[in-house]
Amino acid sequence: MKRRICVVTGSRAEYGVLSNILRVIRRSKRLELRLVVTGMHLSKEFGHTVDEIVADGIPIAERVESQLSSDGTSAVAKSMGLGIIGLADCFTRLKPDLLLLTGDRYEIFAAAAAATVLNLPIAHVSGGELTEGAIDEQLRHAITKMSHIHFVSLEENAARVRQMGEESWRVHVIGGPWIDNIRRMKRLSRARLRKTLGARLSRPTILVTYHPVTLQLGETARHVRNLLAALAEVDAEILFTYPNADAGGRVIISAIEGFARAHPNAKVFKSLGSLLYLNLLSVVDLMVGNSSSGVVETQSFRLPVVNIGNRQAGRLIADNVLCVREEKADILRGIRKGLDEDFRRGLAGMKNPYGRGGAAERIERILARVDLGPKLLKKRFAPASGRPQGRP
Repeated sequence: MKRRICVVTGSRAEYGVLSNILRVIRRSKRLELRLVVTGMHLSKEFGHTVDEIVADGIPIAERVESQLSSDGTSAVAKSMGLGIIGLADCFTRLKPDLLLLTGDRYEIFAAAAAATVLNLPIAHVSGGELTEGAIDEQLRHAITKMSHIHFVSLEENAARVRQMGEESWRVHVIGGPWIDNIRRMKRLSRARLRKTLGARLSRPTILVTYHPVTLQLGETARHVRNLLAALAEVDAEILFTYPNADAGGRVIISAIEGFARAHPNAKVFKSLGSLLYLNLLSVVDLMVGNSSSGVVETQSFRLPVVNIGNRQAGRLIADNVLCVREEKADILRGIRKGLDEDFRRGLAGMKNPYGRGGAAERIERILARVDLGPKLLKKRFAPASGRPQGRP
């Protein structure tokens, strides 16, 4: 009998990481997929990205509403509570053998919390990473401690997971799951992209994705003003994507919408979807912002990136990423360097540190053969010596 694997997705970013994993699980002769969609996927304000999942032909087992319309910190905390309530009921109905989660957002923390109380084993993708400028840092490590199997992208991330007391047999280095999506994506011509997006893509084109820095919410308005002031001095076509549904997000949305109304060279998109987004990474000249995508996905395209502030602090920084402070002059300097032809030529031989793909197949093999008995569910703290405490 096939094992029932329940996968939860709550945002466009993590669905981009999951999409090929979902396809591999669906094709598996040993696993049966139960996909649960929640969070900002179900919000029209953020593009109703559940439509992309439907368009991809992936069956949705349940939709769990949890997103409140406000973006204050209290609303986010309440959304987590709604998520726990709705997902607890959902997991009870679906009765999965194992829950597969990825990332570090609060929707995923809610899923892990509900599953922990229900004694449902959890496999977590992308643990051990660092993002020291956001509450995602705490949420990710908390999810790690609630999880029973860890799929990490780099050996250094595996070391951090083991440092948190996780037994070595639970930790698997699989490379970057997003690499498979890039390798298998349908290539769209520049002409097709122009028509679909209503963009010229002929002058230097900058893709901007800027999220709230959730440990510096009081600075959000100033930071986005500095970013837009720098962009106003650049002769380029500017394409914005909406931020995530985090506290402070509406401040950014209002600012970029206002910028686009005042600057005919700028356009704003609520959500591009994985296909358009990845294709844009292959044709734009520069990415600017503080998204994890700029740090982990752009290496495959050798795309220059201006990474602003400390939201991604702690992550591996490749040669294509220019890290700058949230000041206008620093951002503008970074943009000009990123658009410089000499800098771009210097990236020609850059190698991707996240491997060559195949992560989804590795995950499928491990999920299919792992023993789901008491040994998996009962967590033991393994100190630095590697011997679990409490074991004779």
